[in-house]
Amino acid sequence: MSLGKFPTFFVLLGIAALSAAVFGALHNQLSYAVGPDYFHKIKFPQFGIPADISPRLGAALVGAQASWWMGALVGLPAFALGLFSVPNARSYLAAGIGAIGLVIVLATSAALAGLIGGLIADTTGLLDQALSLPDGVARSDFLRAGFMHDAAYVAGALGALLAIWPMRRARAVDLRRAG
Repeated sequence: MSLGKFPTFFVLLGIAALSAAVFGALHNQLSYAVGPDYFHKIKFPQFGIPADISPRLGAALVGAQASWWMGALVGLPAFALGLFSVPNARSYLAAGIGAIGLVIVLATSAALAGLIGGLIADTTGLLDQALSLPDGVARSDFLRAGFMHDAAYVAGALGALLAIWPMRRARAVDLRRAG
């Protein structure tokens, strides 16, 4: 491990946390649009968002606060692997940024799939027997926004495994170049 890669590890964790915060803020713009009651009755109180703040800004703040840590946590295994296994610092940085991009694409795709799942559950009543709604929350809003959020978190967790792939690839490329 070269010392030049050690600061890159922390830079990658910071980029991952910032990327996740931005993702969460943008994600919540769509989930607020399809489920405002979910935010007003659950998320705004949960995150202490004042009633006098713009709901869109409130949704963005909730998304950033709820997501930033996930970026660092999801990136940690891949960034640690790369720190010790990718020989070249530039390759390590590029692989880390690629891993972040991969997880963002995965989480975005999953959130959209979650929205579709929420729409299907809403229109078909498929989960009504098993559904336990929080008091006063509109069923449609809960299903749409809730499914989006849950799907994005599941994809983020899966992303922790998939983020290892760019590091392994960078290591293989660096070793081929050196040998």
